[in-house]
Amino acid sequence: MKYLFFSWLAVFVGSWVVYVEYSSYTELCRGHECKNSICDKFQKGVIDGSACNSLCEKDTLYLGKCLSAKPSNQAKVGDQANLADLVTLVLGVADSNKDGQISLSEAHSAWALLQLNEFLLSIVLQDREHTPRLLGFCGDLYVMEKVPYVPLYGVSLPWMVELWIPASLRRSINQWAAPSWPRKAKIAIGLFELVEDLFHGTFGSFLMCDVSTAGFGYTERHDIKVVDARRIVPEVAFQEVMRERRCEEDSDCMYGRDCLTSCDLTKHRCTTEATQPNLAKVCSTLKDYLLYGAPSDIKDELEKQLYACIALKGASEQMEMEHSLILNNLKTLLWKKISHTKDS
Repeated sequence: MKYLFFSWLAVFVGSWVVYVEYSSYTELCRGHECKNSICDKFQKGVIDGSACNSLCEKDTLYLGKCLSAKPSNQAKVGDQANLADLVTLVLGVADSNKDGQISLSEAHSAWALLQLNEFLLSIVLQDREHTPRLLGFCGDLYVMEKVPYVPLYGVSLPWMVELWIPASLRRSINQWAAPSWPRKAKIAIGLFELVEDLFHGTFGSFLMCDVSTAGFGYTERHDIKVVDARRIVPEVAFQEVMRERRCEEDSDCMYGRDCLTSCDLTKHRCTTEATQPNLAKVCSTLKDYLLYGAPSDIKDELEKQLYACIALKGASEQMEMEHSLILNNLKTLLWKKISHTKDS
């Protein structure tokens, strides 16, 4: 038994070392090549940004983690009454040297960044606490403040180790590593508030098309932060994509991991209405996390509200009313239980 344990430990440690070495190479998106390419364009005056000097001349900025090197999607919010306000916000960010003018190089950089859903979302929610603070940009590279605790819950393990761990043990490890229940409740309230910000927000609605735990994290104060917003897309842009997609069955109408519409078999085209609202997907992600260790006096009601939330349908005539009611019920239930604790 002793030899078996040490053999398993050796495999675990070895796998972890391989994982760290591999991820340090791939997560930087070949950072040296990326930096050389960006700095070459900066020195030629093609691009500009508030982070260019630190990255290319002072050498005080280094790449810690890169989500993507492929700006392949143009983010759009459609024609709306508040579009002028959004333009003002974008121009304010684009003016990196704050001289009141947008140079050609600054415009190049801003246009490249606006193709990225996550950058657009950081502008739309810049006065909210749910997105990390934008620290600067240079060309289509942008820098955000570090989120200390990622993923939202659970422990990140090397994929080689994941293969050997039974699902039941994985759940136990995740629950063991989670914060206390009041802190989990505060994190959940923050995620519900994010849903509110995205649902009929100031600059249109956004759809959360990947509500996996890896896309979110939290701070030392247990405030929720979005760490990967590539699949949080403007509803208008989502509808344009789905309208042009051909299909034979509903499964052909999946966008990302969590946004599904139905297939119109008369036209063999996907419909444009998502079958599940953001709130239902968030509740599904949080259900086991919140119910484990929940106080006995609210556990039954919490479970009832979560299952009602998961059952929400996007195309229902009463969806908006039901959405608001369930969202308020969940926030009130959790807040009443933790408002008097130090964790709140």
